[in-house]
Amino acid sequence: MLKILLPTAMLIPSSMAIKQNLLTTTLTIYSTALALLSLQWFNNPLSLNTFSNQYTSVDPISAPLLILSFWLLPMMILASQNHLKPEPAARKRPFLTNMVTMQLMLTLTLSTNNLTMFFILFESTLIPTMILITRWGNQPKRLEAGNYFMFYTLFGSLPLLNAILFINNQESHSNLLLMVTMYPKLSNSFTNNTIWAACMAAFLIKLPLYGLHLWLPKAHVEAPIAGSMILAAVLLKLGGYGIIRISTILAPAPNTLLLPPIVLAMWGLIMTGLTCIRQTDLKSMIAYSSVGHMGLVISATLIQSPWSITGAMIMMIAHGLTSSMMFCLANTIYERTHTRTMVSMRGLQKSMPLMSALWLTANLTNLALPPTINLMGEVTIMSALFNWAPPTIIVSASGAMITATYSLYMLSSTQQGKLSKDTSMCPPHTREYLLLIMHLIPMGLLMLNPQLIT
Repeated sequence: MLKILLPTAMLIPSSMAIKQNLLTTTLTIYSTALALLSLQWFNNPLSLNTFSNQYTSVDPISAPLLILSFWLLPMMILASQNHLKPEPAARKRPFLTNMVTMQLMLTLTLSTNNLTMFFILFESTLIPTMILITRWGNQPKRLEAGNYFMFYTLFGSLPLLNAILFINNQESHSNLLLMVTMYPKLSNSFTNNTIWAACMAAFLIKLPLYGLHLWLPKAHVEAPIAGSMILAAVLLKLGGYGIIRISTILAPAPNTLLLPPIVLAMWGLIMTGLTCIRQTDLKSMIAYSSVGHMGLVISATLIQSPWSITGAMIMMIAHGLTSSMMFCLANTIYERTHTRTMVSMRGLQKSMPLMSALWLTANLTNLALPPTINLMGEVTIMSALFNWAPPTIIVSASGAMITATYSLYMLSSTQQGKLSKDTSMCPPHTREYLLLIMHLIPMGLLMLNPQLIT
């Protein structure tokens, strides 16, 4: 584990010390080397104990999310180059240092064995994300978005902290691997239910659960492209990862506790889909679609069957790559038109035909076209939900139909129609094509070998 952690940590002093004219190039190459090095975690799960010690470990649940976060770092640096171009040299370095710090915190969060350490690192990812939104956001409302993001997350973290301290007091240690072997000795069912609800609150807000999701569209819309990518691809997945991790050390919750969040998540799948259909802001539409997809992940992780956990893992990785790619595509248009309103973007197929082909690929992946891993994730989760409660198939199937509707609406409203007379589109850069192909490569490889994340 240290062979990855130490080079990642050394990226922070490197980003401060490298010469200005070599900064982005060196960091991109260095982080790409780390991303390729992290692919060894796809190794046989029985061999992953070679990457473990008493403080950190990698297992088949954390490995795909760790690889996704490492794969995303060079892509975030590539995507941010145009955003950083007008910035003075003194402000480029803190931006890159902030992203690298976030990467280190994410790596530690997804690999730590200690429950208390997990809470500290889980909350510490809030700081660089907050700085990214409030300092480098594009719009005047970025401070409001930062406040929403901070207060929603902190509101959920206080019950989680109390629950972790209680479990630590009961067990006299906070090692997750030891706790898995024996459930905490809770005194009665009321205590058990309270601890379960307190632990889930923080993760359901992070995912987010419909009704607790208002921070997400604001954060996505106001964040720079690097912030949107890391939020969509990895930071939302920390909630699902946390539920999977902490459920192993809690006594099973009764159905009376499981029903409200699952009903809200399934209702959110329908409502956010309908919200997407009437959105005019492109980034807001992609953000709301994330809430709907995460509704499926919430339902799957709460059921806690092997089939549903497999589906949730596939869905998290598939959504991470797809939504990150869609934000990159939206950003390429925003950098040319300086608007996110979809009416102003029509007719792009005539000016950028190859980019339109990539738009088509991203939208078809988003609506879970066969044989994409998105479809595998959705079908696995729907099967697990149907097995748990047959009526859920009506809601999940309706959600899939609405997802297809707004995905095709997004494609037609941005690519079809007449190009505006006052719009002059410069052709896409090689850097932008490279960025999008770096999203497509893992999608294609996972389609060929989905066992890597199942």
